[in-house]
Amino acid sequence: MKILAVGDIVGDIGLNKLKELLPSIIEKENIDFVIVNAENTSGGMGLTIKDFNTLLNLKIDVMTMGNHTWGKKDIFTFIDNPKLLRPANYSKGVPGKGYNIFICKNKKIAVINLIGRTDMGVLSENPFTVAEELVSRLKKEADIIVVDFHAEATAEKIAMKYFLDGKVNIIFGTHTHVQTADEEITENGTAYITDLGMTGPKKSVIGMEVKASIKRFVTSLPEKYKLAEGPAVLNGCVFEINDENCKVVNIHRISYK
Repeated sequence: MKILAVGDIVGDIGLNKLKELLPSIIEKENIDFVIVNAENTSGGMGLTIKDFNTLLNLKIDVMTMGNHTWGKKDIFTFIDNPKLLRPANYSKGVPGKGYNIFICKNKKIAVINLIGRTDMGVLSENPFTVAEELVSRLKKEADIIVVDFHAEATAEKIAMKYFLDGKVNIIFGTHTHVQTADEEITENGTAYITDLGMTGPKKSVIGMEVKASIKRFVTSLPEKYKLAEGPAVLNGCVFEINDENCKVVNIHRISYK
């Protein structure tokens, strides 16, 4: 089995790039199961029903979210769709699901969405204790466990790798929009990468227009972020799993311009 995880979709440019390339990537890489992070799809912040329906029409099995889950008000009309996950460690009582189990090639794949607490500006429960509780439960129900850890701090993501090492099959980071070159399969068999990168405008500051971004840093004055334009890049990672024992046997990054 091969699982494809695609980095944060940023705006229409990112969405169009995904629509353009996903079918050929699935064919080229012989992909069986697709996960995309969709929290920046609509205008760079949140997900509208229009863009959600576009994603549903693609060969995508799971859409994960993050700190911009509630960025578009109409999210509440479709947040309960089984293909859509929001961080499991959001405050108790919020709508939506933080994990779900999916069937692929007669295997049960549990996907968990978590959000970090370091420099995220989001009130949430401890992702480590929530992850521990969920993994303890899901390992009895699923053959494969995948975690999307949507977090800012590299250290927090790496700590999660060691915390869940050998307890889950795959951990990948999202949110920073910069693809890292640290993909590995640990000694205990967990496949890991600190960040998948993004699917969005290549000439940008993490998807945003360059001049507006620079002005914010130079002047320290408020400046509304604007989505960048131009050619896009698609970043992600492919995980190959042994169908007999469900162990990850290969991991490799992908980046398409």
